[in-house]
Amino acid sequence: MVAASFWLGGFDLPSVAGQERLFSPVSRSGQSAVLRVCYWRYFVWGSVKIQPSPVDSPLPSKEPMKLGCFACVALLIAVSTCHANPVDAVLEARGPSGPLNGTMLSASTYSGSVVLIISGSGPIDRDGNSPSGIKASTYRLLAESLADQGISTVRVDKRGMFASAAAAADPNAVTISDYAADVHSWVESIRSRTGTSCVWLLGHSEGALVTLVAAKNPSRLCGLVLIAAPGRPIGEVLREQLKSNPANASLLDQAFAAIEALEAGKHVDTRTMSPALLPLFRPQVQDFLIDEFAYDPAELLANTTLPVLIIHGKRDLQVGEHDAFRLKGANAKAELSLLNNTNHVLKLVTSDDRRINISTYTDPNLPLAPSVADTIVRFIKAVPSDR
Repeated sequence: MVAASFWLGGFDLPSVAGQERLFSPVSRSGQSAVLRVCYWRYFVWGSVKIQPSPVDSPLPSKEPMKLGCFACVALLIAVSTCHANPVDAVLEARGPSGPLNGTMLSASTYSGSVVLIISGSGPIDRDGNSPSGIKASTYRLLAESLADQGISTVRVDKRGMFASAAAAADPNAVTISDYAADVHSWVESIRSRTGTSCVWLLGHSEGALVTLVAAKNPSRLCGLVLIAAPGRPIGEVLREQLKSNPANASLLDQAFAAIEALEAGKHVDTRTMSPALLPLFRPQVQDFLIDEFAYDPAELLANTTLPVLIIHGKRDLQVGEHDAFRLKGANAKAELSLLNNTNHVLKLVTSDDRRINISTYTDPNLPLAPSVADTIVRFIKAVPSDR
């Protein structure tokens, strides 16, 4: 994603410089608490792992191998260990100017399903962590949880980022359609590696929008899982986020004018813009925002015939529950699952305290909310493999 940050991959709504810093884990001296956290737009979440191919090695039929007792025990232990743990390995896909890189985590008891995890926006690596302070490890934990239930996953670095840096000279010079093209490149790589006939797409936050654009070409896709997905054009969601924090009152006129211009396909002059807004609207990312603001996720979902699961955490501070309902309203066949006590990074939160919710973004030791993986597995396994 683009090298700036944006709301969907970040973990907080903006707050004005000089106001109380609600999110001390990522506070930096001398910086505004504002859009610093909102603007994740342009790094990645992801990593990838691989599925082993079983090899049959029958013993000779005429001369049975005689193993000592200890050798038998050692062999049993080795076999048990081999099948007890998921297997991970590096996987590559073709990028525009170099390889895309990821990790495939293969379930030891493989069910035949493979899920490609498409990350939200921001400076986040494939595991769901960021040098700016995010340490939730959401995608790694999700991959591990799915592998425990027989579903293999691939999580990836976006073009121009991290291990996929060679795939694009300028990570800002991208569009949502570019990311969707990369999704299909990954699908072909996964199919070549595993032999699966189709791949599930799981998009988180902004990644859900990429997923929906990729699904315009449903070839080789099993279905879609949309998590914390925006249900309206991104400009509308961004206005709501900015407005939700009273500390942003003095910035709203300028911010809303910028959003309106970008929605109309126009660039914004930032020379007189408040420094607090520059991380969001800086010139380097405006072309991407113009492109992204043009999509309506609900309209995209209305046109897909693939099986769809919409998951929304009821403790999500970034994407509202009404977005999930708008998506469901666009496609009557889609399944909607509202998860209690689950926040934007899919961690368990039982308190209304905003600080407690935000604190989960910096703790990789916190497991995912228990219902997340179970909901995904149930949905995927219920879809006929020969549909």
